[in-house]
Amino acid sequence: MKLQPHSEHPHGLSDRDFDALFTKDKPVIFAFHAYPWLIHRLTYRRTNHGGFHVRGYKEEGTITTPFDMTVLNDLDRFHLVMDRIDRLPQTGERGTELKHQLAEKLIQHKRYINDHGQDMPEIRDWK
Repeated sequence: MKLQPHSEHPHGLSDRDFDALFTKDKPVIFAFHAYPWLIHRLTYRRTNHGGFHVRGYKEEGTITTPFDMTVLNDLDRFHLVMDRIDRLPQTGERGTELKHQLAEKLIQHKRYINDHGQDMPEIRDWK
């Protein structure tokens, strides 16, 4: 995906195309399986840069389960849904309750991997 402004790179998206893809005023949660600063560098001159919330790789210096690596980097399904709830106030009480349930699931996850050394079956066997 070409995120650089066309004026800076001949293969970059024009500002108009970029705004059509990401909008000028809506929150964007960008799950990026690399360093988040890269996306911020590519978007910092764009209209909605402040609306970009990038989740990506954080160096933690640990060895753990595959799913826990996504949890440590806030890239797992639970964190991404909680991010969305935070940015959509219209979810109201239902969003608050779901966010609480997801936070509890993350606590269960941490306990399970500490006790068993592997991801929970519902994560490990998910298709």
